[in-house]
Amino acid sequence: MWKMRPYPVRVRGDGDGWVFSDGGGRYWGRHGAAGLLLRAPQPDGSAAVLLQHRAPWSHQGGTWGLPGGARDSHETPEQAAVREAHEEAGLSADQVTVRTTVVTAEIAGSGGASWTYTTVIADAPTLLRTVPNRESAELRWVAEDDVASLPLHPGFAASWDRLRTVTASIPLLVNGQQ
Repeated sequence: MWKMRPYPVRVRGDGDGWVFSDGGGRYWGRHGAAGLLLRAPQPDGSAAVLLQHRAPWSHQGGTWGLPGGARDSHETPEQAAVREAHEEAGLSADQVTVRTTVVTAEIAGSGGASWTYTTVIADAPTLLRTVPNRESAELRWVAEDDVASLPLHPGFAASWDRLRTVTASIPLLVNGQQ
């Protein structure tokens, strides 16, 4: 059985809140969570991904991860990830092309309930300009080969190798074409 508790800051969506597993684990997002793994071509044609350096006060603050957060009850993972990228990085939906989704974490609760984190892989035509919100100490485009050298959010670190395998099978869109 999952226990849901509100986060002690202003709640904007019906998905904001912690979910606690039977084992005591704490997971953000009453309806799960989603993040955007946004890729864009660097000048040499290789892929860079947009990473968020999480604000020190946030959960797992000081680590690097993806723009993302709680899903609201009416949202698909794709909608939630794109909305969060807008809120946290100033990106608009028309700047990204969603390619696929990967459930990168699933935590089972009793009674058949589960919490999931879905990584939405998308492409942008260029290294887009970003505008960080208060949840970000910094936003940075990072070469895919350099991501693992940063102090990553534990959940992102655990899924990075799998995500690299998935992104390697999806050609990067350049100027809207493969």
